[in-house]
Amino acid sequence: MKRDIDILVLSDIHLGTVGCHAGELLEYLDSINPKKVILNGDFIDIWNFRKFYWPSTHMDIIRRILRYISEGVEVTYLTGNHDELLRKITPLKAGNFQMKDKLVETDEYGRKTWFFHGDIFDITMKHSRWLAKLGAIGYDFLILLNRSVNRFLELLGKKRISLSKKIKNSVKKAVSFIDDFESTAIDLAHEHNYQTVVCGHIHQPTMRTHYSPEHDHSVLYLNSGDWIENLTALECVDNEWSIFEYRAWKEEQILREVNHTLALDMEEVA
Repeated sequence: MKRDIDILVLSDIHLGTVGCHAGELLEYLDSINPKKVILNGDFIDIWNFRKFYWPSTHMDIIRRILRYISEGVEVTYLTGNHDELLRKITPLKAGNFQMKDKLVETDEYGRKTWFFHGDIFDITMKHSRWLAKLGAIGYDFLILLNRSVNRFLELLGKKRISLSKKIKNSVKKAVSFIDDFESTAIDLAHEHNYQTVVCGHIHQPTMRTHYSPEHDHSVLYLNSGDWIENLTALECVDNEWSIFEYRAWKEEQILREVNHTLALDMEEVA
């Protein structure tokens, strides 16, 4: 049975790259009924797009989004740095589909939620675009290497690892950048009296609340993560936000199926 979700936020899917877990994303989308979908940047990776690499599962994701639109689901596409070319045509609206650079939503209680990708905080993007694109190529190579390493580890019966996470966590500047990114987003939300701020870009799924004595105001900071490494999304049901984690969800499914099979076997024995 599909779960009903009021708002679904997906970011950093990076369709058109070898690191994209489109198959897993499709499996997740098959399990839910969203009323509103927000694609918060880097949905299609125009930077690294190659004509020779566009698997059927990537096209299936496009079809799924188009199906949502045709079924009356409100879909908002917010642009990111890897699909920044689309900013030349924003804002764009057609029926229940819209494309924007940022979005502010107000709920029935007057609480405001600010959605945007987050690359506006990235100094590298502003001043050294070529360096950012070079880094993206290196990241793709690292993801490919990581997949091979994880296949080998699975054969040995060992846990998966994330090489990029290990590198990020070992580099002080990378850790500092994530902290600065989150702090900047939260500070701006306080200044504009937003109750919630939702970002992507840094591929770091996060949910935390920050209270500012200066503004006498609390901000809920959310980051939807990505579908390259973390395989995460943000879900809002009855005004309550949560982080969906595909791998934990999949493990629960497998465990449930195993328990069901064992229960049937026990009934047959009895």
